[in-house]
Amino acid sequence: MRAVVCRGLRFAARTTLRVAVTLSFLFFVAVGIGPLTGRYRVVTVLTGSMRPGVPAGSVAISTPERLDEVRVGQIITFEAPVADHWVVTHRVIQVVSGGAHPRVRTQGDANTAPDPWVSQLHTGPLWKVRAVAPGAGSVIRVLRSSWVHVATVLVAPALLAVLAVTAIWIPRPARPRRRAQRAATART
Repeated sequence: MRAVVCRGLRFAARTTLRVAVTLSFLFFVAVGIGPLTGRYRVVTVLTGSMRPGVPAGSVAISTPERLDEVRVGQIITFEAPVADHWVVTHRVIQVVSGGAHPRVRTQGDANTAPDPWVSQLHTGPLWKVRAVAPGAGSVIRVLRSSWVHVATVLVAPALLAVLAVTAIWIPRPARPRRRAQRAATART
């Protein structure tokens, strides 16, 4: 009975590990490699200016759209027309002028006043928010933290090296083969 429980626990542990590795790989591809194709962009939302629809700690997934298709009500991701050009995800509340290089006024849904600028969208596509993944940005922020960097760059390889060395140098006790055991018990 105990052997059955142990096998069941080992099976559950292996299955859980495989699922975790598969999900981690898919997350890495979706967030790390997918945006390089230019088909979408992933932006971590750092403030609560767009809550409740896009709360802080979310990930906004944006797709490209032509500049001349900007409309009131769209949530867009763009570089703010300020000195450091930080990335903003806000709702368009007014299209001041349209065309190839539209000028728009934006505002965060939770803000009481519009942004203090009128943005002129110059180059490239307009990044329109299509989906929001609440909480996923918090995961990305944790993964970018210095202690995770140390753990993945220094600690994990060191542990793998220790495990490899112990697997090579420390002999395991020999286990009798099951067929030989069964044959021996069948003869007696």
